[in-house]
Amino acid sequence: MAEERQERAPDSPGAPTADHHPEIDWIAAERSPEFRDLIRKRRSFVLPATIFFLAWYFGFIILAGYAEDFMGESIYEGFTVGYLLALSQFIMVWTLGWLYLRKADRDFDPLARKAAETALEAGRRGRAEAGPGDREEVRPS
Repeated sequence: MAEERQERAPDSPGAPTADHHPEIDWIAAERSPEFRDLIRKRRSFVLPATIFFLAWYFGFIILAGYAEDFMGESIYEGFTVGYLLALSQFIMVWTLGWLYLRKADRDFDPLARKAAETALEAGRRGRAEAGPGDREEVRPS
């Protein structure tokens, strides 16, 4: 018989919390240069891409509402500028998604791995320096 995964409420005992992974020093992870570089690089891609997407989308909506003659102009046998711009929305979204995946594979994922390794190492160092008697057990409330 296959085991079924039990879903737990966030406040139930045994539910994942910030202290669920005591081997990770979350503060050191956030302050690490690798993590900050990851955030900076991801933001430098996502912010312009989002602005471009919203400008393209709302530009299309505005043109459809206020430039009816332009949008209704035939390009080829009944295929209008409006249809072309509407279909370009799909192409633009797929292109942005593909660019993000490519950037994630090449830049974001290696930085994320480095940041995770730094956090794990900082957590191990912190536990080793604390010693066995200094550990404080944290239980969910």
